Amino acid sequence: MALREQHVEYRDGDTLLEGFFCYEDSYSTPLPAVLISHAWGGRDEFVERKARRLAWHGYAAFALDMYGKGKRGRSIEENQALMAPFVQDRALLARRINAALTAVKGLPQVDARRIAAMGFCFGGMCVLDLARSGADVRGVVSIHGILKPSGLPANKIDARILMLHGYDDPLAPPEDVLAIAKELTAAGADWQLHAYGNTVHSFTNPAADNKEGGMVYNEVADRRSWHALMQFLEETLR
Repeated sequence: MALREQHVEYRDGDTLLEGFFCYEDSYSTPLPAVLISHAWGGRDEFVERKARRLAWHGYAAFALDMYGKGKRGRSIEENQALMAPFVQDRALLARRINAALTAVKGLPQVDARRIAAMGFCFGGMCVLDLARSGADVRGVVSIHGILKPSGLPANKIDARILMLHGYDDPLAPPEDVLAIAKELTAAGADWQLHAYGNTVHSFTNPAADNKEGGMVYNEVADRRSWHALMQFLEETLR
């Protein structure tokens, strides 16, 4: 039994993208898959570690790329510049993340009928927009995600939705939580929200230590959110 890792190139139009794919090689049948959407800095070691962890639990895990092969932010300013086009053009965002879904469905190790997506921060917004787009995924999980509505025409949402949220997150204040609850209810979605008290943004990232910016790691919320994630994936994909 061993983990297999590989980089997978794929495209959205003229943009070359590169995902990180990880799976455990002892399974003889195609595996349920989980797309992992990165935070604002681009595909990094943080989401690759999550992919490895999911692979040990029997999932084919794909850390996707929203920006383009090799594009990473190394400062707040660079991160903002990379993310801004997608925040401003949510149709572009939906198209880009759907390109990752198409790529994953074509991988021989993946059961294309059993796919979910999860994302952190900016990535949480991305997977919520994946569900809003009507994509053929069973469920999506937003982890300290941005909850702003897309502004695009509303579709019925068939994917199950789980939002893991720090109640004191300044990037997703209570009015955004109320708004998305109304939106998802109107769209007929099967949705749930876990809100962690005394918890701000980036609570799953041990490197987060910016109290003034409202981005701080919380070990208890990190552990609780991982258990909630695994329960959701078990219910949704198995």
